[in-house]
Amino acid sequence: MTAFLYPHETKTRRIIDISGVWKFKLDKNNEGRDNHWKDGLSDTTLMAVPASYNDISTEKAFRDHCGDVWYETDFYIAEEWQEKEVYVRFGSATHRAIVYVNGQEVVSHDGGYMPFAGKLNDVVKFGEKNTMVVVVNNELSRKTIPCGDIVTHANGTREVKPFFDFFNYAGIHRAVKLMALPKQRIDDINVLTDFDQSLGKVGYAVSALGAGDVSVELFDEAGKLVAAGEGSEGSLTIDNVKLWQPGNAYLYTLQVSLSEAGQLQDQYPVEVGVRTVKVEGTRFLINNEPFYFKGFGKHEDSHIHGRGYDAALNLRDMELLDWIGANSIRTSHYPYSEEFMQLADRKGLVVINETPAVGQFDVMMNFMAAGQGGESQSKFFERPEVQNEGMEAHKDAIRELFKRDKNHACVVMWSLSNEPDTSQEASDAYFKEVFAYARDLDPQNRPLTFVNFMLAPYGKCHAHQYADVICLNRYYGWYMMGGIEMDNAGEAFAKELAGWATENKPVVITEYGADTMAGIHKLPSVQWSEEYQCEYLDQQHYAFDSCPAVVGEQMWNFADFQTWEGIMRVDGNKKGAFTRDRQPKMSAHHLKRRWDKIDDFGYKA
Repeated sequence: MTAFLYPHETKTRRIIDISGVWKFKLDKNNEGRDNHWKDGLSDTTLMAVPASYNDISTEKAFRDHCGDVWYETDFYIAEEWQEKEVYVRFGSATHRAIVYVNGQEVVSHDGGYMPFAGKLNDVVKFGEKNTMVVVVNNELSRKTIPCGDIVTHANGTREVKPFFDFFNYAGIHRAVKLMALPKQRIDDINVLTDFDQSLGKVGYAVSALGAGDVSVELFDEAGKLVAAGEGSEGSLTIDNVKLWQPGNAYLYTLQVSLSEAGQLQDQYPVEVGVRTVKVEGTRFLINNEPFYFKGFGKHEDSHIHGRGYDAALNLRDMELLDWIGANSIRTSHYPYSEEFMQLADRKGLVVINETPAVGQFDVMMNFMAAGQGGESQSKFFERPEVQNEGMEAHKDAIRELFKRDKNHACVVMWSLSNEPDTSQEASDAYFKEVFAYARDLDPQNRPLTFVNFMLAPYGKCHAHQYADVICLNRYYGWYMMGGIEMDNAGEAFAKELAGWATENKPVVITEYGADTMAGIHKLPSVQWSEEYQCEYLDQQHYAFDSCPAVVGEQMWNFADFQTWEGIMRVDGNKKGAFTRDRQPKMSAHHLKRRWDKIDDFGYKA
């Protein structure tokens, strides 16, 4: 768990951020491993950390590189840290990385969106300069999460072909930090909250490395002590509890201490929002009240930074979500940064937290057949590599996500996959095992879902029975029934929703949208115009309002985002309510007028 507790600096922990401008080298011939680049790079350029490397250069071969890239930086570790356990921690590196310090491997990691850490004590020189080299690889296959393929062209150029409709940004995407931790320390914390009228309950379970006695203190937002306890497991009570609520967050701080013979060994804080989540029939309940999801699927995506962490951008996005009347987002289609999740906790933003399992069908161009409700030609879930290595990678992604984000009050549901081809019979056994695996991992037992798309409309899906909530991505009026036929899209969508409603589960529409170029206006409307996007939204909202089982609408997408190049996309996906630089289209104002009239309980004024 060394990597999964966020690197807070406390009385007992020291943290230094070594992000910045590092040396960088594109491995054009993928020769660096054989030629021992781990021992030091030559002929380098410069690269920002954190950031995607793709959009910083002006060279197309740089942006679209397939394979390894290399980073190098120097750092010092203070001599007084010798009595601590010293680690280097990466917030993420997409999609896999190996870290070398002074030529020796200290950690490797597969999976592009989770933190990982390597111990440094035996490889560094305390009080002297040390050199770190990192190799990061962006390749995809049917065995990886997310999924894709590699194509070699006639001129020998290798290209990553993702099975998903967003750009395969790569690099060191989140902060890199040095951590000096006590040898006897807190290793993991589980929090479970409940309430009975005005009495709040905070259950906790703490695991530690080494001997010591565990004690806990719970503080309110003013810093006042409201409860305390002894032992590695227990339950605290709060009189006149203030609940964490959508749009009205309240966070307590659980301070966990580890002591031996009266001497403090370690201390670690966890922000705690007291709230409950459950599903009853077609209702989704937060704090025993029905909740209606209003918001978006998003991407971590911006000009130049790509998928790299951007604190200012996250704050701007939060402001826009508040302005438009949104109360929720889905972390499509991968886990977002820890700092984003912390903001969501503080802002009361409800989050459907999604694994990076996207592209679980054979070719990305299947999305046209999918959008049109056509028949799948994919045999993805019949492939042995998917059933074996692919499933193990999927389970690893679930396990790591639950470890990292289990204590976040903002997380109300886990999405285990986006748009897998569940029209295939083989998907039944696959998702039966995946859902069974996930059920045992979350101490809070939050609802589980996956996101269904048009290849598996009602009556043809082989995996929805395992989900607690039905999540649907639908494009009636865009990929199907577009143009003049769009006037019938709402009725067609309503007909399908009536079928899903018979499952007696809540239904959330997790994607619906139409590509729209900002500034294109046309009367009468045509596809790609801002007028068409608003008319399209009206058709979708008619369908939602016709079905009492629908408990949420999350438009695709919050903002325009980058995709791989092709004739289906004009420099990216343009379905955003906001442009890529976070300015509103007509549709943003259209949504605001609707969402301002719908409260968090789904009541429509």
